[in-house]
Amino acid sequence: MENVNRTLPSWFYLLGLSTSPHSQVIEFLLFLVMYIITLAGNCLLLITVRTSPALHTPMYFFLCNLSFLDICFSSTVAPVILKNTLSIDKSISVGACVLQMFLYLGLGAAECILLAVMAYDRFVAICRPLHYSSIMNMRFCIILALIPWIVGFTNSSIQIPITWRLPFCRTHYVNHFFCEVPPFLRLSCIDPWLNEIAMYVAASLIVICSFLLTLVSYVYIISTILRIRSSQRRHAVFSTCASHLAVVSLYYGTIMSIYLQPPSSHSVETDKIVSVLYTVVTPMLNPIIYSIRNKDVKKCIIRNFQKVAKSYQNIVSY
Repeated sequence: MENVNRTLPSWFYLLGLSTSPHSQVIEFLLFLVMYIITLAGNCLLLITVRTSPALHTPMYFFLCNLSFLDICFSSTVAPVILKNTLSIDKSISVGACVLQMFLYLGLGAAECILLAVMAYDRFVAICRPLHYSSIMNMRFCIILALIPWIVGFTNSSIQIPITWRLPFCRTHYVNHFFCEVPPFLRLSCIDPWLNEIAMYVAASLIVICSFLLTLVSYVYIISTILRIRSSQRRHAVFSTCASHLAVVSLYYGTIMSIYLQPPSSHSVETDKIVSVLYTVVTPMLNPIIYSIRNKDVKKCIIRNFQKVAKSYQNIVSY
């Protein structure tokens, strides 16, 4: 082990999702559309909440945090995919790779915890409505919003140094479309057992605990909904909960399939598809599922568009 060459290469080469030129064009267009929808949907939500006093509540405060986080999370991966999909030069410097790995780990873990925080907010609102305003005061909301960022980037600060201490001497070609920890562990010419333990422990503490907290919150929420007498209101709340749980399950499920499986059971191609789901697809779906399907948000969006259209007409007529 002592004789292993520990010289860190200056560059890595990301092989991407496909080597077929025809497939690469389709992938580029698909990722471009998804990235544009992600930015447009999340920015629209942020602007709508900011300009609508009726939406200045804890629920939409956390939704804005999720939207901002999704913009950052998607932007750490999508531009690299777009560049490498059509580019002949698929190289990435070590510095850029480390930065991308640090950001996606921190933001990904933060999103896991934030989804649990949002589920807790809904639990208090539905199961403890009389105490909601006193429990979810602004000070407590800010603390809950800061916890995901602190825990997420603390996790990054632990994972990144031990990953980049490994000797990557097998190859400099990474069979992936961005710098993610598991593919880099496969490049090491020594047994990365410490990294795997750290990865499993972090995933267990962050992902599983967040998922269980979310699940428990929704169990209480659903049990409360079942006691609602109005079938129409009960159906509406059930529909919202089902949509939320679908997105939560997709995100947590894909994260756990990457970080809680032993390396021997990983399929490289399957890992790529799963990574696409939680890095690109979920940030695109979140504003649609959590917000744009919400009647209050839709009313505010329509009202804002009407104001803009009226202002434009006034300027033109003037």
